[in-house]
Amino acid sequence: MEFTEWIRGRTDGQLRALVSARPELISPVPAHLEGLASRAASPSAIGRVLDRLDRFTLAVVETLAVQTGPTSRKQLRDLIGAALAGDQETGQADPEPALSEALGRLSDLALVYGPDDALDLGPGVRKVLEDPAGLGPSAVDAFRHHAPEHLEEMADDVAPGTEGPAKERLAAALAEPAALVAAVSAEARGALDQLVWGPPTGRVPNARREVRVASARSPIEELLARGLLAATGEESVTLPREVGLHLRGGRVHRGLRATPPPLEGTARDPELADRTAAGQAFSFVRSVEELCERWGADPPGVLRTGGLGVRDLKRTAGELDLPEWVTALVVEVAHAAGLIAAGGGVDGEWLPTSGYDLWRVRSAADRWMTLAATWLRMDRVPGLVGDRSAGARRERAGAATPTSGEAGATIKHSSAGARRERAGAATPTSGEAGATIKHSSAGARREGAGVRGDDRDRPLNALHTDLRRSSAAAVRQATLRVLASAPGLAPERDSVLERLAWEQPRRRGPLREQLTEFALREAEQVGMTGLGVLAGHGRALIEGDDAAGVLAPLLPEPVDHVLLQADLTAVAPGPLTSELNRWMTLAADVESKGGATVYRFSEGSVRRALDAGHGAEELLSVLGRHSATPVPQALSYLVTDVARRHGRIRVGTASAYIRCDDPALLDQITADRRSAALRLRRLAPTVIASRSSRAALVDSLRAMGYAPVAESIEGDVIVSQLESRRTEGAAPVRTIASANGLDPEVAAAAVRALRAGDAAHLARREPVDAPNGQVPRGPATATISALQEAIKQGVRVWIGYLDSQGNATSRILEPARMEGGYLTAYDETRAAVHRFALHRITGVTGL
Repeated sequence: MEFTEWIRGRTDGQLRALVSARPELISPVPAHLEGLASRAASPSAIGRVLDRLDRFTLAVVETLAVQTGPTSRKQLRDLIGAALAGDQETGQADPEPALSEALGRLSDLALVYGPDDALDLGPGVRKVLEDPAGLGPSAVDAFRHHAPEHLEEMADDVAPGTEGPAKERLAAALAEPAALVAAVSAEARGALDQLVWGPPTGRVPNARREVRVASARSPIEELLARGLLAATGEESVTLPREVGLHLRGGRVHRGLRATPPPLEGTARDPELADRTAAGQAFSFVRSVEELCERWGADPPGVLRTGGLGVRDLKRTAGELDLPEWVTALVVEVAHAAGLIAAGGGVDGEWLPTSGYDLWRVRSAADRWMTLAATWLRMDRVPGLVGDRSAGARRERAGAATPTSGEAGATIKHSSAGARRERAGAATPTSGEAGATIKHSSAGARREGAGVRGDDRDRPLNALHTDLRRSSAAAVRQATLRVLASAPGLAPERDSVLERLAWEQPRRRGPLREQLTEFALREAEQVGMTGLGVLAGHGRALIEGDDAAGVLAPLLPEPVDHVLLQADLTAVAPGPLTSELNRWMTLAADVESKGGATVYRFSEGSVRRALDAGHGAEELLSVLGRHSATPVPQALSYLVTDVARRHGRIRVGTASAYIRCDDPALLDQITADRRSAALRLRRLAPTVIASRSSRAALVDSLRAMGYAPVAESIEGDVIVSQLESRRTEGAAPVRTIASANGLDPEVAAAAVRALRAGDAAHLARREPVDAPNGQVPRGPATATISALQEAIKQGVRVWIGYLDSQGNATSRILEPARMEGGYLTAYDETRAAVHRFALHRITGVTGL
């Protein structure tokens, strides 16, 4: 059966399942089913869908790939059963249930087609698979580059007395290689054993040497002379597939699991885990809020190469009282959510956006859901901040593994399947005396290439573009799905990695393992997990349910009061409301955090509040209103004393000047030895000029114990920090949507378009005449509604359409889909698929 005909014979439901599972096949929608079949057979589309297969399903594909043609279901079941029986841990010898499920999925994905007595892989699948199951190419392919005379000599040695082309004689002999294998020495058989379970290819010096069985002097020459090893290049050899299958005893895989490996870890109380995760979720929201507030008042600069400077990250970590890697996570998530962006000036500063003000007024649960959803789907990797070792990991990914071997020969083994087979076969280290066999994996090199460090070995900065990894979102979601499969269990890291390796074996590699570790530790910080267990609100988020509704009852209730104490401290008995927290952060310094936050009032913190435009009476009034205890006398004295001295001295621009109504105070300043560096000059009894800048002069006078305020050129007091700075809301950092398939209506519309286009392609229908009479006309809203209904019902309609010259024409259409202001439909009056601008459709009438 031809693949295209098989696709054409699928039901509409099966086609909808196909395009939903492989949405890339309809981007854009092909003109007909033949085009869909062609696109499904393209290498990129096949590679993408193979990457999503689990280990057992992929093993079914590999088993079919090593067969020479269509395979019966019974033969496939026997081969899979042999591999399952080889797994001594599970002992799952009956493959039927798992095989039926795998074949059903492969059929839905159009990777396997045909009846049960002739199952085969779709076109192009065999070419995409590299060394399936760790087996090399067939003998015909392995020897295709050998010289004819060399093949004649080899065929005469291994198949004497036979007739026909040398390549066919050699292939026939290798199809039953038992006698050839038995004839080699123990050392040569040991070298073959190293290649049996993959990787099947390697390198030896002078691989194309012409050697006969009688003249072979080393174990490698014994194998080359008998065709048990085939030279594929000047220094490369491979183990023919027939030889590999014989040495495996007819099995395609050494050991195979039909079910994923069980997760191992520590059982936790689900309610305790949910409460722990909720507390961390609240802390993460507060950390983002505090970050934006601090950067609104004192924004860090944007590096010339982009990103956030190392010193700025360290300073921010100290201000937030968080480790640097957690601070980097907070910064990256806030940036990805569009709460901070680069702006401010020519050089640029990292500032909160106007979107932050909208986010801040929402409930804590809604704010967390925004941040958590952003983290789950963003393509940035905060865990790489500060990483210098990316280059070293890339080199290790392609490094050779332990060695052993044969006198006079060195074989270096390399295979894309080495990483996939690692779980079932340890790296071989035995062989002939003096030989060296080194395994390296092309898959590892391919994965390692995705780990990029700075080309000059500089640490990666937060907010830098180099932190993007296309697989980051998929790894996070896959990791959390693993946690979701074991409610109440905190799985161990190695157990999670083992499960992910089974679920997507083609995507294994150092980068993927590193991203998984990042996902586990970041999920705890974001509040998706608690004590290593996926929380209820985390499960709701990944399943698309109302996570905010699940989280809200678990969040601590914010309090609107503090406990003022006589030692100039205030204790917040719980998380403060957003506004009170902002006010306390402005008027006092955080001394310690924990179950209760301790704030300390000082002259500097009170002056900070006064600089922001608050008066002494306002400060005391707010303290009295939000304190559960009376305002201590010491705190009242501190506020009034600082307020009394605040603003008596005013600093302007001369370069800068000092103005004061009390000449005696100015005399005191000029007589102070510490003012010598300011280069002051008395201009009048109440004015002193300085060559220092206004900001430097204010800071110096405060260091000397005075309390000046800045003054504008008009003589007005400059109120600092009254309003935080903002930048225009930039587009959030790119996120990768969850791969949950297409919307059912989109898939149904695509299938209808494919069916209509295929019918036109097969029938080659002649154009039909449009109905007589006035073309349909009607309101635009009614036209759109009628077209949407026709798409849902799959019926034909008669429309009026204005051409480019403005002339009204009649068309009979089979609408397929409508998007972007255009209607895609099969035009029966033109016998072709066309796109119609919606604003040119004058009206719609049913037929």
